[in-house]
Amino acid sequence: MKEAGRQHGTASPCAACKLLRRRCAWDCVFAPHFPADEPQKFANVHRVFGASNVSKLLQEIAVQHRGDAVSSLVYEANARVRDPVYGCVGVISSLHCQVQALEAQLAMARAQMVRLRMLAHLDLGRSPTGTGSTTTGSSSMCPSPIYTPGHGDAGQTPMLSFSYER
Repeated sequence: MKEAGRQHGTASPCAACKLLRRRCAWDCVFAPHFPADEPQKFANVHRVFGASNVSKLLQEIAVQHRGDAVSSLVYEANARVRDPVYGCVGVISSLHCQVQALEAQLAMARAQMVRLRMLAHLDLGRSPTGTGSTTTGSSSMCPSPIYTPGHGDAGQTPMLSFSYER
């Protein structure tokens, strides 16, 4: 029975056995995950984790979970090769910063949408000929405070009332 990592009809060694210069056995733990046509995949994993450690790890993991484990090892090894200091933590940190920046942009866009909807709502109350009532003459989308004297007692602070343009 041939393993998934080997080419059909040939007994070519998997990428791991080829790099380690050993004969690839029919039950090679590396063969299903490191095909001969992807030598760099195993080379990085071997450089970062070591072939012996990876072999021990794969033998301890259930067969149905080995593919996920290899994917994780390959990702972490490639990240460590690209960034020897931070590895995949650097990638995670960078993505976290991007998410925060995008969340801030989204919040700003949502706030602008609210302002534009308020402005559109205020503009609907005006007549096209300009005979609608305005209180301050500004086209602000927020209510403008208007001082209204006579509210409250003489010793109190004057009150402000808000009016919306309609």
